[in-house]
Amino acid sequence: MRRRTALLLLGVLGAGAFLSGLELMITAVALPAIVVDLADWTQLRPASWIINGYLLVSIVVMPIAGQLADRVGVRRVFLWALVIFVAGSALAGRATGLGDLIAARLLQALGGGALVPVATAAASHLFEGPARPRALGAVGALTFLGMAAGPFAGAWIIQSIHPAAAIESLGVSGGLLAALGAPWRYVFYLNVPIGIALLALGWAATTGWTTPRRATRLDLAGAAAASIGLAALLLGVTLAGSEPIPGLPLDPSVLAAVLAIVAVVFLGAAVVIGRRRDEPFIDTAWFRSPSFTSAVLVSLLTGYGFATAIIGGAVFVDRVLYGGPDQQRIALGALAAATAVGALGSGLVLRAIGLRLTTLVGLAAAIAALVRMAAWSPATSIGEAAAWLALFGLGFGLTVTPRSAAAVEALGERAFGIASAAVTVARMIGMALGLAALTAFGSTVIDQLWAEIRATPDAYKAFIPASLQGRPFNDGLVVQALEQWASTEAAQILVGVFLIAAAVMAVAVLPALVMGRRGGRVEVTGPGTAEGLAAGAARGVVAAP
Repeated sequence: MRRRTALLLLGVLGAGAFLSGLELMITAVALPAIVVDLADWTQLRPASWIINGYLLVSIVVMPIAGQLADRVGVRRVFLWALVIFVAGSALAGRATGLGDLIAARLLQALGGGALVPVATAAASHLFEGPARPRALGAVGALTFLGMAAGPFAGAWIIQSIHPAAAIESLGVSGGLLAALGAPWRYVFYLNVPIGIALLALGWAATTGWTTPRRATRLDLAGAAAASIGLAALLLGVTLAGSEPIPGLPLDPSVLAAVLAIVAVVFLGAAVVIGRRRDEPFIDTAWFRSPSFTSAVLVSLLTGYGFATAIIGGAVFVDRVLYGGPDQQRIALGALAAATAVGALGSGLVLRAIGLRLTTLVGLAAAIAALVRMAAWSPATSIGEAAAWLALFGLGFGLTVTPRSAAAVEALGERAFGIASAAVTVARMIGMALGLAALTAFGSTVIDQLWAEIRATPDAYKAFIPASLQGRPFNDGLVVQALEQWASTEAAQILVGVFLIAAAVMAVAVLPALVMGRRGGRVEVTGPGTAEGLAAGAARGVVAAP
């Protein structure tokens, strides 16, 4: 493959990863408009599955997509993932009810969840040597850039696209007007032309290009057991930080524990089933490589910190600084942009200083930022908050490419899909753990504070200046004083949240020390070796200039 064509294909792969990251975040902005249009606020809990269902399915499908890519080739899986993603996006935009929309989102997630690990695996096949980390850095940077752009793109669409009047002026009414009139529909329609263009470019650029394949079938029983286990784990983690749910017979914490047991049982079953297969869905041999295991652990632990920085930063700007949307964009935009820069730059930096040192530098920067963020107070300026969030993002971004490169190098060419999916799933699980911990801790402390304020009709007076204690609870000055007190308390809550995240990321230093260790490669064995070698000889690989 010519270098120019390889770079074009890398752009297509990166754009696919960008769309996947974008879709994880963009819908959250449109959710209120969707609820109002398709249901009402009494349906907010089922409507949350528009986002939660997409996230759950996309994570579950990642390891399946990675294994399919190793068996049938990355080209076929990536192109089909785009087809499914575009079809799901079109159906989501056309949805006439919550049920239709949730079903379309699940279909969309089947494609969207496959895009990032398969794009990462494809980039690993496409480039070798020093060029490979740079390619992986580009895919990682575009993934996080898509996640960062999601809220901004969603807000712009909701605020700027109002086609109903123009459509009505053309005399169009009925079903077509319903399918095109609401602004939120274009959150999903946006993916359709972009996805079709990427599909055409990807099809043309990959004609005649193939990657090693395996003749063995997918371990369907192991895949089913692992998928159930992973889904139970994610649901359990999410419920662990939830408030009591009306109509649910079990307390969320009890249900989370039950789901954790289910996850252990089914993941264990997947391992046992795999021992009877030539090429299992979960192979314990992968974890004999210190480099692969360390890459997965670093991804898991840094994912926790990343979720804490995003949500904690947003809460700080909103609840402590009482910043509006513009200030939110400044703070979170700085985090996102720095993450993308770090991910892209890590592919260049590790060429000079290696996987381990690049990762350790990134971890040091992220930990320092979290420790400093724990000292934030109501006196902190938005500029200072944005600067420390940017430092965290830069540090986190520096860890992205090393862990992907370490994982794919550890398992070798015949398992690039498996390795890419493993680090991606680990990061998503880490983010889910971080969000659950923040929600559980924050909501518990907030409930305690609110109980103190409302313990008696006059309890609030203990939290306001003596000069205001003769005024009623709903007096404007009293409300303002309570808000000032609440902002200080909110900052104190975040102290613990950020310090815990810093400690979690400090633990990642230990596995980072063995990342990229030589002699740790695990050769993926099993039938189909001859076919894989023949395909490898036939395909083109672009080396470093």
